[in-house]
Amino acid sequence: MDPSRIARNDRPPPRGPRPHVVPPPGIVPERASRSARPAGDRPEALRRYNAPMRLRRTLAWVALLYFAEGLPFGIAYDVWPVYFRVHGVSLKDIGLMSLLSLPWTWKMLWAPLVDRWGSRQQWISACLTALAAATLLIVPHDAAHPSWLLWAVLAAFTAASATQDIAIDAWAVDVSTPESSGAINGVRVSAARIALLVGGGGVLFLAGTTGWTPLWLALAALFLLLAVVAWVSPRAHLDPAKRRNPVAPVLRWLWRREMVPVMLFVLLFKLGDSLLGRMVKPFWVDRGYSLKEIGLISVTLGVALTIAGALAGGWFVKRYGIFRALLWLGLAQAVTNLGYFAVAELALPRESIYAASLLESFTQGLGTSAFLSFLMNLCEKEHAATQYALLSALFALSRDVGGAFSGIAVERFGYGPFFAFTAAVSIPALLLLPLVRPRIRDHAAAGSP
Repeated sequence: MDPSRIARNDRPPPRGPRPHVVPPPGIVPERASRSARPAGDRPEALRRYNAPMRLRRTLAWVALLYFAEGLPFGIAYDVWPVYFRVHGVSLKDIGLMSLLSLPWTWKMLWAPLVDRWGSRQQWISACLTALAAATLLIVPHDAAHPSWLLWAVLAAFTAASATQDIAIDAWAVDVSTPESSGAINGVRVSAARIALLVGGGGVLFLAGTTGWTPLWLALAALFLLLAVVAWVSPRAHLDPAKRRNPVAPVLRWLWRREMVPVMLFVLLFKLGDSLLGRMVKPFWVDRGYSLKEIGLISVTLGVALTIAGALAGGWFVKRYGIFRALLWLGLAQAVTNLGYFAVAELALPRESIYAASLLESFTQGLGTSAFLSFLMNLCEKEHAATQYALLSALFALSRDVGGAFSGIAVERFGYGPFFAFTAAVSIPALLLLPLVRPRIRDHAAAGSP
């Protein structure tokens, strides 16, 4: 005790309850105000504060994992043909390498395994490790004379990449909500596009500097690093009971009457965009544009505008909901195809194709973001791997089959009518939207477009 206090007061202060002091009117004691505050105020404020932080962390993981998803596809699609051609492999054998992409088409066949066993992180990290091993095994083989063993290594690479796609897409469904799906899909499209550029053009650029062997070793190390990082990604809780039988619930989900318009919508929504994409580059060539113009405008700036469109589409989905995004962004995606029709049919300035290309690339990103949000919204978390693989395979079917007939249509009718047809064929999907709307678990829109 302070001695000076004892000196000032001979007697200690009286013990017992403190006298009650009535505060002046309008003044609330601090302790009383705390107890009077509604119990939910502070937790609700914390939730409002933490929600953007959680979303930003989720989007960072989405960007990382979809970069990992897009990287091997860029290597297989862009790098392998160049690698084997510079080593003297015949065009026939390089063409046959397209069969190596079959795992990406048929991945739905083993998607139930990803739903049934293991966590998403276990599958992703295991696949990235397999990609690293396959990349290393390319080095000792003679690229000039590809053996069946090397073909097997390349097939293992694409199978591991396709399986990783299943797990990452399922993980994205696990962590998404109707409110966050727009932002998630905007980021995932952007990250995948960047990975395709890095895994394709970026790797080829480095190969001219470092040579092939150091490059394969560096890519293997990158895959291993991604495997380690993916292991610590956020994990969503999945009901073990629902995962025991991944096939029967998916069949029940699929074979319902209300899924018929949904399946038709998935087939048709991106059909016009896919048909147009097959014939855009030949149109540039046939109109006499230089390779530099095609590379700068249609490819480089086109990818940049697609990324910008995907991010803008993600914002639109978050702001207005999936249904409105499918309607308005799908309409924009269809209408801008008419820009190429105008270039083909009207006497416009030579540079008009630049505007048509950039507008089409931007709206392609808009429509893709809305469409992927819709696909994720349809899936159940415990069966997301199988369901999403089925939906993406259905979309790929219309893309590939329609694209196969696009050249025949141009040769028969010409570029102008074909481009008009790509806009018209997009409309039936929009007409199906009222039938599809009950299947959309949409959040309340904050406004209307």
